[in-house]
Amino acid sequence: MMIKMLEDFNLLVSTSRRNERNACSEIWYLIGEIGDRSSETATTGIIGLTVAKTALNPKDVVRKLREILRQKPWEVKYILKVVPIEHLTSATIIDIAGVAAELAKNIGEDETFRVTVEKRRSNLSSHEIIDAVAKKVQRKVNLDNPRKIILVEVVGEKAGISLLEPDDVLSMEKERRTL
Repeated sequence: MMIKMLEDFNLLVSTSRRNERNACSEIWYLIGEIGDRSSETATTGIIGLTVAKTALNPKDVVRKLREILRQKPWEVKYILKVVPIEHLTSATIIDIAGVAAELAKNIGEDETFRVTVEKRRSNLSSHEIIDAVAKKVQRKVNLDNPRKIILVEVVGEKAGISLLEPDDVLSMEKERRTL
């Protein structure tokens, strides 16, 4: 199942070491509570990283998970972070830059952006990815407080790319500090 899931996922879920299967069960249950009883989850073979595929909009899933965490924090025990993935492509500089350029069309003329790269099991250069993506975006860069973030998550041979606002990623640690 791991191979199949890495071919098609739209949520990256981080957990602590040796809790990958627990995190899979938990995210599957929570996505079901949100309204998608047919979601799929899988471990990735990478310590602390699982993936999920839902029919729901992944950004909406993150928003609804945040609501669950605020109303029923005891329901989230194993998940540490949930990242929505909008597009999957092969992990090549050309493919990543092409998808990012399409997503970047949704950055307003007056909005700033940043490119963030997370890599696992990849020899691609983060600097080369950032350079290739940034060249495709004709907007002002703001590394400290951007309005939009082009997130590139490289997992082996796949790259998940999203255009996010700063609160589109759900970090349980940050959320619990505000509870």
